[in-house]
Parts: sequence; C-alpha cells; structure tokens
Amino acid sequence: MAEVILDGVDKFYGSFQALYDVSLTVPDGAFVVFVGPSGCGKSTLLRAIAGLEGISAGRVEIGGRDVTNIAPSDRDVAMVFQSYALYPHMTVRANMEFGMKVGGVPPQERADRVTEAARILQLEDYLKRKPAQLSGGQRQRVAIGRAIVKNPKAFLFDEPLSNLDAKLRIQMRIELEALHKQLGATMIYVTHDQVEAMTMADQIVVLNEGRIEQIGAPLDLYHRPSSIFVAGFIGSPAMNFFDADTARPLDGLSIDPRAVRIGIRPEHLAVTKTGRGHLDVTVRVKEALGGESYLYTKTALGDDLVVKTAGEEPTEAGATVGLRIAAERLHQFDADGQALIAGASPGAKP
Repeated sequence: MAEVILDGVDKFYGSFQALYDVSLTVPDGAFVVFVGPSGCGKSTLLRAIAGLEGISAGRVEIGGRDVTNIAPSDRDVAMVFQSYALYPHMTVRANMEFGMKVGGVPPQERADRVTEAARILQLEDYLKRKPAQLSGGQRQRVAIGRAIVKNPKAFLFDEPLSNLDAKLRIQMRIELEALHKQLGATMIYVTHDQVEAMTMADQIVVLNEGRIEQIGAPLDLYHRPSSIFVAGFIGSPAMNFFDADTARPLDGLSIDPRAVRIGIRPEHLAVTKTGRGHLDVTVRVKEALGGESYLYTKTALGDDLVVKTAGEEPTEAGATVGLRIAAERLHQFDADGQALIAGASPGAKP
C-alpha cells in the first residue's frame, strides 16, 4: 500500500475554481474520509487523485511517486463508484477478472486473485451468477472485489453506498471497515453522510467550497471543531447555535468578549423544571426513538434548540421546561465563524 500526498492542489473549470490550495497527507494504510455538503469539491478531489480530473496547479504523489501528469491507468489505484458499473452479460467471476484479462495477467494468477477476493467478500457461492441475479449489496461487493484483485496502492471510493437502502448501508459500512482491517489498505472514501464519516474513518477531511476546513480524528472534530461550519456539519442532530448575547447574562456561563455565536450539543442540555435551569423553552415536537428521545424546543427569543434525552423522558410537546447547559461543553465562535473556545471532551478537566 502507499502514502498519498496532495500539495497545493488547485482546480479550475474555466473561471470557476473548484479546489483551493488543497494540501494533505493520507498515511499508508489509513482510512480517510472526505466529507462535506454537495458541491464542496470532495468528489473532484478524489477524481484528481485517481487522475480522472487534471489539476490546474499543485502536485499529487502516490507511494512516493509524483503522478500529477500520469494517466489514471498507470497510477496503481482502484476506484469504486456510486454505480456498480458491472457488465450485465458477464458472470461475477468474469466481471472481477475482466480488468486483469485486458492487462495481460496470466490465467492462473487471475483465478487465484478472484478466488481470494471472493473469499474475503463472501462471494464464493455467487461467482457463476450474473449481476441481475444479485442483491444491491452483493453487486457492490462485486464492484469492490474488482478493485481488490488489482492489488492497488490505494482504494478510492466515491459515495459507494448511496444506492443502497438504510439497512444495507449499515451492513456495508461494517463490511468495509472489516475489509480495511483485513487488507491494511490505504483507503480514501467520499461521502456527504457525516454518520458514515464518523463511524468509518481514521481521519476525516471536512471540505467547504473547495477548501479544507479541518482535518482530524472523528471525535476530535466532534468535540473540538475549528469553525462553526465544522461544528454544524459534524454531528446528528447538529449542534445547537444561539446568539452570544443571549448567553452572557446566564449564571455560570463564561463567555469570551469576542464571541458572537454559542454552540452546544443536544446531549449537553438537560431538562429541568421551569426557572431551575439557565433558560426556559417550549417543546414544539418530541421524537421518541425508543432508547432515546429528542425534544425540539424554542426559546422566548426564538432560538431553536434540540435536546437529547433518555428514551423514557416524560416531557411532551406543548410543555414549558427549563434547560440546564453544561458550561464546560460550550463552544464559542467569533464573527468570522472561527472557534474561540471548544467544549471539553469526555473525561477532560473543565
């Protein structure tokens, strides 16, 4: 496998700039996820690594080799797309070995590689079937198997689970994580789904309008976001935000004079009796999910706050309750949206 390095990468489409001075290192054997909203440049960046998009400036290095001006077929990477792109008239075995056959790999070596990939992906019983006889999850495993048999330096995944239903997405996430551990491979994965990013990644790269907002381990980004954009994007439900002037008069909260917006995660708000917390709110909607419940509330000043509670929470829609804020978990942001103070991580001293 191999380290992947991007150094000062820019990408223009005519006068439109899609990537701005992107520099990062994907360590050998890491599982790195590019995440961000639609149009942020994550797929463009992945395609630039694969060579499917030329870059306007900068350098791309894979396994110690500068591949900036090298054709995609010579970069020694394997890409798995959102669409399975399987040949419908070929069997699973034929689909998996097709690229090797074109590349001149000897028949016995092709057979050995397909057998091993099928074992890893639990496809041994499906090698004689055609794609139409497979489920969506099985077809995606075939597409991944086609990548595995190439023995690439890096695997590139472009939203590969988007076409699957919710249950299959969870199953495939688990399978991809297990596959990464088994192969010890360098994997770069693009998704707009921050839950996928949080559960799968060693490192997350958060992109916003073609720029890197923050790079870090999932829980680092969750507990110590560098900007209001990252704070609002990472986490489900999203972090709550309200005006710093609302928080300044509240007892027990120390607010930086430069702070303009305050953030607090739903799980760092606690329900109490009216007048007993930091502020009173009206519950507009309650979502009871069994093991947990979410209260969608509104303050007297019109701020919307989501509160995560235990599944047995008795409060119902229409009630007025107090909310107690975990002061040590406050996030504070300046006028430019940059973090001034990030809430403490679990176990950290306030």
